[in-house]
Amino acid sequence: MLTGKNENRKKTSLSANILARQKAGLFPVISEIKVRSEKEGDLLCGRNPVALAKKMAACPVAGISVVTEPHHFGGSMDLLRDITSAIDLPVLHKDFISHESQVEESAACGAQAILLIAARLEVEDLKRLIDRARKCGLETLVEVHSLSELKKVEPLPYDMLGINNRDITIFEVDDTDVGKTEELAPWVKDHRIWISESAIGSEKDVLRAARSGAHAVLVGTAVLKAENIADFLMRLISVGWPV
Repeated sequence: MLTGKNENRKKTSLSANILARQKAGLFPVISEIKVRSEKEGDLLCGRNPVALAKKMAACPVAGISVVTEPHHFGGSMDLLRDITSAIDLPVLHKDFISHESQVEESAACGAQAILLIAARLEVEDLKRLIDRARKCGLETLVEVHSLSELKKVEPLPYDMLGINNRDITIFEVDDTDVGKTEELAPWVKDHRIWISESAIGSEKDVLRAARSGAHAVLVGTAVLKAENIADFLMRLISVGWPV
């Protein structure tokens, strides 16, 4: 059985990198590689995703997220493998993960963390996958989009919490802003790292998330649509820490 532990030892964990960026006075940003979206269509526009990941990694981001779901987002495990082998930053693997075999494959492909979506998993499934991830040397980012989901996952031993400002159950086609982060933030009860995900398109959005208590943001579509990726990321990062 492949666990990927030897691969993961080569890189800092995502949570440690988030804290390191804060210590350096930077706002932690996780930048994303996503081939397409249901809402925006083709996001690569002929560009090489590995070259894009390298361009993102040249900025002081906390990590790179890679979406591998093939049917709605155009990803693949080959994409994950290619990017983890090309950059030194921690990589978050995003997909509709529901089986231990997917966790093991994430580790074998060199990821440092995986996304688990509360809307698609029962509590027992989450427990099982968190345990498998830990044994494979992976951190877990558990994602919620509602108060009921937040309460559902509260007792679980995940590493990081994500509040998705968009609704993944409809493949994030809703037109929203960081209001979901502001709505749920007062209900986040513990001191684990939590991340505002999606609908981050400007320094103003980062400030709104940060002032709600978010320790980091994850930026997907906006960074891929930016005219200059490095300039866009540096504007978000330069919001600074603490805000």
